[in-house]
Amino acid sequence: MATIEEFEAAAARSKELPAKPDNMTLLKLYALYKQGSEGDVSGDRPGGFDFKAIAKYDAWAGQRGKSQEEARQEYVDFVHSLFA
Repeated sequence: MATIEEFEAAAARSKELPAKPDNMTLLKLYALYKQGSEGDVSGDRPGGFDFKAIAKYDAWAGQRGKSQEEARQEYVDFVHSLFA
């Protein structure tokens, strides 16, 4: 499993991508990061016309039940794959 230091290093590295990733990649990065750092999503799903907030909430909720350690490892692996 990835250590906290490896997770944080991957988060910093994700900001150095040569090109902006597509929206699905950004949502996956966001969801895995949030799951790895905070655990399962809490609170109510945003409503109205805040489509960005809804998409982010739904992506994070899609990781529900995954352990923080597993999410951190998946995040580290995913970030590394974006540089391959």
